[in-house]
Amino acid sequence: MDTEFDIFLAAPPGLEEVLRAEAEAAGFATPRAQPGGVETRGDWSEVWRANLVLRGAGRVLVRLGGFHAVHLAQLDKRAHRFPFADFLPRDVAVKVEATCRRSKIYHAGAAIQRVEKALADTIGARKPAAADDDADTEDDADALRLLVRIDDDLVTFSLDSSGAPLHRRGFKEAVGKAPMRETLAALFLRQCGYSGQEPVLDPMCGSGTFPIEAAEIALGLNPGRSRRFAFEVLPSFDPAAWAALKSATLPRDTNLRFLGFDRDAGAIRMSQANAARAGVTEITRFAHGSISELPRPEGPPGLVIINPPYGARIGNKGPLYALHARLGEVLRAGFAGWRVGLVTSERSLAQATGLPFLPPGPPAAHGGLKVTLWRTNVLPG
Repeated sequence: MDTEFDIFLAAPPGLEEVLRAEAEAAGFATPRAQPGGVETRGDWSEVWRANLVLRGAGRVLVRLGGFHAVHLAQLDKRAHRFPFADFLPRDVAVKVEATCRRSKIYHAGAAIQRVEKALADTIGARKPAAADDDADTEDDADALRLLVRIDDDLVTFSLDSSGAPLHRRGFKEAVGKAPMRETLAALFLRQCGYSGQEPVLDPMCGSGTFPIEAAEIALGLNPGRSRRFAFEVLPSFDPAAWAALKSATLPRDTNLRFLGFDRDAGAIRMSQANAARAGVTEITRFAHGSISELPRPEGPPGLVIINPPYGARIGNKGPLYALHARLGEVLRAGFAGWRVGLVTSERSLAQATGLPFLPPGPPAAHGGLKVTLWRTNVLPG
């Protein structure tokens, strides 16, 4: 437990600085934004804590160590000497992935074969049954994922401590088309300045991701509280210490409400079911309704955040421009004092709202597209 590692927190490219700010606020040691994520340092308890508390991280990778190798025979020999048994259990399924850059070893498939053989020979590791599947669809937390990076002839081993991606919080079973990932929603909420101290409303809530995520933040619920992690099968895992870490954060009370509307009655049912599984039913409200019928909630102003259709797969985008124009009219007329965050892949759709947006944030990957968060200051009366 006293051994410290370099820890890499994966983030959507473009949003690394947002995750860095979250990690810093959560007390992780000197987090540094890097392409694709954030680097920090800590022992195994910090690895567990990162998986438990960080809302924007997609995965938590632990850098185990490495060595130089300039040909496959050297990789094979040194991989057999690497102390895998210090980190991995025996007779476990391990999926090995490799990348090679600027190195004499340039064939990733051959590198994977050498490392797989070293794992099999030293700790009896086996390939998982679904080894050829996309890692993002791997649900078996017992199938560990070892990443091999060969860069400038330096071989580095990193272990994915998360297992299933961290946007899988363990409660959103019902989803619609192109659902917003919880991790991305959390980063967009943070970009909007949301900290759990104001109400949040989503006029096109889909499966309820934004209101549910905002409600969890307001209650102080850890995002990883309801799921398993790959690190739970490692030799370093201490069940009692993990239970104490999970119980150290107590939920807060809040008088705020988190609202979602959608013209699709099926989406409302999905949102309600997801909110129930997340344990936030008491402070969330979901109702059927169109943009034109959007009511201003009673109480203090807050944040309207919305992920409307982008039209990327729709030939005629004309109706979407009308929809965005109507959205802007409703918000300008009825939501003075509120702020707005709008996610879209189309600058022209954001502009169609007529809202006084600030300069947009960096683009981020979502559903095979590049999307951008557009934010306003407080809307004038």
